[in-house]
Amino acid sequence: MTPLVAVLGNGPVGQTAALMLARWGVPVMLLDQRPHRDSAGSRSIVQQRDALDAWDAVGAGRRIAGEGVTWTTARTFYRDAELFRLTFTADERSRFPPFVNISQSRTEQILDECIAAQPLIGVRWGHRVTGLAQDAAGVTVTCATAAGPAVLRADYAVACAGAHGAEVRRMLGVGFDGQSFGDLFLICDIRTDLPGWAAERRFYFDPPWNPGRHVLIHPCPDSTYRMDWQVPAGFDERADGRDARIRKIIGDRPYQVVWSSVYKFSSRVADRMRAGRVLLAGDLAHQFSPFGARGLNSGVQDAENAAWKIAFVLRGWAPDALLDSYHAERHAAARENLEVTSATMRFLVPGTDAERRHRLATLGRAATDPAARAAVDSGRLAEPFWYTASPLTTPDPGRPFGGRPPRGAVPPPGPGILVPDVPIFAAERTGARTLRTLARRGFVLLCASGADVAAARRAAGVVAAPVRVLDAAKRPDSEAGLAAAGLAGPGEVWVIRPDAHAAAVLRDPDEAEIAAALRRALARAGTS
Repeated sequence: MTPLVAVLGNGPVGQTAALMLARWGVPVMLLDQRPHRDSAGSRSIVQQRDALDAWDAVGAGRRIAGEGVTWTTARTFYRDAELFRLTFTADERSRFPPFVNISQSRTEQILDECIAAQPLIGVRWGHRVTGLAQDAAGVTVTCATAAGPAVLRADYAVACAGAHGAEVRRMLGVGFDGQSFGDLFLICDIRTDLPGWAAERRFYFDPPWNPGRHVLIHPCPDSTYRMDWQVPAGFDERADGRDARIRKIIGDRPYQVVWSSVYKFSSRVADRMRAGRVLLAGDLAHQFSPFGARGLNSGVQDAENAAWKIAFVLRGWAPDALLDSYHAERHAAARENLEVTSATMRFLVPGTDAERRHRLATLGRAATDPAARAAVDSGRLAEPFWYTASPLTTPDPGRPFGGRPPRGAVPPPGPGILVPDVPIFAAERTGARTLRTLARRGFVLLCASGADVAAARRAAGVVAAPVRVLDAAKRPDSEAGLAAAGLAGPGEVWVIRPDAHAAAVLRDPDEAEIAAALRRALARAGTS
């Protein structure tokens, strides 16, 4: 019987999950309760480099990056003075800029076009999930439709019905602890001409034209700017002078409001991200404050993590226990994102007198005190999570994890870390031009000079999953590039997962050690 995965929710996380599953040859049915795609508003606009890289594996990354606005400078102001600016430089090894701004609706359109070209994906709108029943062989999804009840049988399901997925969580018996913030935010997409602003993100603390609160401004394509005001309780968009707020920023130049909304947000994380044969992803599993762009970007990481693991289980390459690692890894990522964004909110919207005094003192010193400047928190921008504590990762005592890196930095390569995207040598390309591209076709054993390549090839044959062996010594120039990126030291073998995270770094290993690391990365530790 042909396997099938049901993806509940046709937003960008569900779209990504479906495309990632299909690229592994797994048929997918995408279900959404809405009658059709809602294309209004910018919503999640900041797409981080590694999300673009993941999307590139399904044909969308370069299109999204090409249509988006690349911003290179983040400017921070306090009242009417600039405190500091950060400049993001391009990583020569990466195919993508650090961040690209593009409306969520356009991102969804591009992903829809990729889905339309993928025969393994079916899409059903107007299907509201009313029942989820599981047994040892699969999941039965019952939906309410305009034509009456519909029933779908699937091997597994990925639940990513967005911020309105409370009913799905209830069916699964999953808790969703956290808090909802009472603060209101006015968001406007306006089209206008602002010379010099097109490559800048601007954050204003306590500006004269929004006293006691903050404003965030992001450039978007087509001369559009996303403006986000913190507004007082009881704010009424129609009665409280939206035009006056805009005019205080842009002056008397003409403008057009493309979209506008008032919103609140929550900070919550599900207590489980695996519920039997259902994996929870995206906003259904975690919700964060928007400052730092950790919502959709982390949802893309959820989708990729879930997809390769479900595919490997369905293909018989890994046991069902591999799916337990989805919760272990992505729940830890969600808790990290919750901790980071909660710290940001304590700075942006202080809840106690002590927090208010800290904020005022920090902002007052930041223009001249580098330590205070580093403590100004307008949102630590999205970054890929590190699976250093994952049950799939083989620890390396010689590469201890140093914890969360400084803002704007990434951890040095090592077990559990997303590997740098470096070019690979022509002799081993087989169509892939970079290490991450090759890794997303299966496991990679990257062998440096001095490593026993023959032992690696034998170890690759011990598991059923696809494993490619790269012999870096075949191209000394490429090996130098790998070494410069922190990869492939003398005698090392790197075990790289299908989501391009390193599962192990082994020094002068024999066949048994390499095979053990591969088995561990497939949740087969202790098996032969």
